[in-house]
Amino acid sequence: MKQSTLLKVASTSILKNKMRTLLTMLGIMIGVGAVIVMVAIGNGAQLQIKNQIGGLGTNLIIVMPGSGMAGGVNQGAGTFNRLTVADADQLKRDGTMFSAVTPVVSTRTQAITPQGNWRTSVNGVSTDFTTIRSWNTSEGAFFGDDDVRSGRKVAVIGATVVKNLFANTDPIGAQIQIGKVPFTIVGVMATKGQNGMGQDQDDVILVPYTTAQSRLSGNVRIGQILVSAANAEDMAAAQAEVTSIMRAAHKLSGNPIDDDFTVRNQTEIADAMSGTAKVMSALLAAIASISLVVGGIGIMNIMLVSVTERTREIGIRMAIGARGSDVLTQFLVESVVMSLLGGLVGLGLGYGGAALLGHLTGWATATPPSAVAIAVGFSAAVGVFFGFYPAKKAAALNPIQALRFE
Repeated sequence: MKQSTLLKVASTSILKNKMRTLLTMLGIMIGVGAVIVMVAIGNGAQLQIKNQIGGLGTNLIIVMPGSGMAGGVNQGAGTFNRLTVADADQLKRDGTMFSAVTPVVSTRTQAITPQGNWRTSVNGVSTDFTTIRSWNTSEGAFFGDDDVRSGRKVAVIGATVVKNLFANTDPIGAQIQIGKVPFTIVGVMATKGQNGMGQDQDDVILVPYTTAQSRLSGNVRIGQILVSAANAEDMAAAQAEVTSIMRAAHKLSGNPIDDDFTVRNQTEIADAMSGTAKVMSALLAAIASISLVVGGIGIMNIMLVSVTERTREIGIRMAIGARGSDVLTQFLVESVVMSLLGGLVGLGLGYGGAALLGHLTGWATATPPSAVAIAVGFSAAVGVFFGFYPAKKAAALNPIQALRFE
C-alpha cells in the first residue's frame, strides 16, 4: 500500500469519530504539555542560578581564612585568620592570570545621617572591586586610587542605604557617620538586588580599605581577598596560582591540608546549585512523563476497540488482497498520527503554560530545543509502542472469521 494511501486511510479513520479521537489524544497533549512546562521551569531555574552566581563577580575567586586548632580540636573554616593586605598586594604583583585583586575589610555597624540611622555592612575595598563584581555606580563616581592611598573618608553607598537614609534627598556630597567616623558620600552603586542566598547586595557601604582598617576595624587582618581570573576558561589554573602564591607568602611547605587559608570560586558554587536544579528538573520531567505513559495506554485501549469495531472491514481488505503487513502498518500509522498530533498540540500548550506560569509567579522559564525534540519524539514513540499490539492483533485476524464477524 502506498504511503499516501496509508495516510489518507488513517486520516479518514481518525476523523470519522472526532470526539473519540480528541479524547484519545488528550492524554498525550497533557503529557507533552506537562513535560515542556516542567523542563522549562527546571531549565529556567538553572539559568537563574547561573545569573545570580555571575552577579557575585566576574570569574570570581575568593581567598578566605583557614581553620584553626584549639586543644587538639579543629575549629572549622574561618577560625584562623592570617590574611593581610600584603597577601593581596603579592597576589596582584605576582599573579599572571588575574585581571583584578582587592582586599576586603568587613564590618557591620550603624550608619547615621540627619534623616535617621541604619545598621548595614561596611566593606573596605580597592578600586578593583568594581571590575571584580561588575558593579558600576548609578550616581556620582567610585573613589579613586588616590583616595585609597591617602585613606580618605569617602564612601559609596548601596541603593538600600539610600532608600533608608536619603529617601527624599540627594546623597552625593552629603555626610554620613559610619560608627563614630564622618564620611563624605561620593557615589551610589547601581541596584544589584538579592544574591543566590537571599542576601540584599544593595545594603552595603563601600569605603577605601585603608580607611576601613585605620578608622573602623583597627585590625591588621582582613576578612577576605577577591580575585578575578582573566579568563573563565582558566579558572582552575588561576585558582591553583592563587594557592601557590598564598603558600609562598605564608611560607607553607607541608601538606596542603594544613594551609591557613581557603580558596573557593563561584564555579564550584554554581556547579553545586546547578546540579541540584538539574536533579529537580529531571525529577519533575520524570513525573510529568508518567502522563505520556497514561496517554499511551489510552491510545492502546482505543485502538483495541477500533480493531474490534472494524473487524469486518479488515476482513474485506484482506479478502481483496491486502496483506497482514498492510493492516499492521495502517493501524500503526493511525496510532502514530494521533500521538504526533497530540504531541504538537501539547507542545503549544506547554509553551503557553510555561509563559503564563512565569508571568503569574515571576519564575524564570526557558525551554531548550532539545526538550522540544525529545517530547515530540517521545510522543511518536509512545504511538508506536502502544499501537503495536492492537495493530499486530488486527494483522493476525483470519479473513474468513473477520468477514463472519457481526
